[in-house]
Amino acid sequence: MSSRDLLVETMSQLLWERGYADTSPRDVRQRSGVGQGSMYHHFPTKRDLALAALERNVDDALPATSDLDRPGDPMARIEAYLTRERDALKGCKVGRMTQDPQVREDPVLLAPVARAFAQTHASWTNVLREAIAVGELPEDLDAERLAQTLMSVIQGGYVLAIAQQDPAPFEQACAGAIDLLHAAAPSSTTTPRRTT
Repeated sequence: MSSRDLLVETMSQLLWERGYADTSPRDVRQRSGVGQGSMYHHFPTKRDLALAALERNVDDALPATSDLDRPGDPMARIEAYLTRERDALKGCKVGRMTQDPQVREDPVLLAPVARAFAQTHASWTNVLREAIAVGELPEDLDAERLAQTLMSVIQGGYVLAIAQQDPAPFEQACAGAIDLLHAAAPSSTTTPRRTT
């Protein structure tokens, strides 16, 4: 791994663990083993490095969301996404950044975070529209609004799990979302609930 890649990878992990405000260039150098001269050669400021790391974290997170975009039964894809194994106690690599005041107040640093959530919302909206189109969900449901709800369930589940230091609240939130989707389904298309 090049020194530049090592710096970005280290910063991306530190952002996830500590956030932007609580990560110093010295922390990055100590963990990565990259010298100060090399660091500032690649990234003149902490902000430059953080932006590259945020882009990396977005790139890491979005492939999971792309599972919603693959072919196949839309409700099966939704359930697979909601029951996908995650480390709930670490939280969301991208969502965590919204809690950092220095990221929230910097439009450049916030941009990749906003882009990730916009792409995730689009994926959710599309799969929900597919589920409506094939009769797995009622046709009067608002797919965009429901997409926001499901994204909020996931992000809120992370917060509750971290607050309680227990993954159960996250798992229960996702299972509850599946229960609600099954309850909303027209009776002719209701499938047995998947156990996790």
